[in-house]
Amino acid sequence: MKDHEIINFGKYLFGLFFVLGNICLFGYLITKNSAFAIGGYMLLIFGTFINLLLVIGLLIYGIANQSKLNVCLKAIGMLMINIPIAVLYAFIGLNLN
Repeated sequence: MKDHEIINFGKYLFGLFFVLGNICLFGYLITKNSAFAIGGYMLLIFGTFINLLLVIGLLIYGIANQSKLNVCLKAIGMLMINIPIAVLYAFIGLNLN
């Protein structure tokens, strides 16, 4: 993979999970439909698992190809931005119920 492909991969995954989290949180805040809350909790569970697998995969790829390690770490850093956002959204969601 090229450097910009790895960076874009991290950006797209960050954006995907960020948008899904926003849909779940604001969908629940606006509609009070419990399906959004359930979806948000499922997103926390499955999103954590998927992101962890992706981080491990990028780390292994970076270690295997030392020239790509710095780029992989940047992509992992972008994915890790979702952690404090997810914690904040979970805190908000738990205090609403």
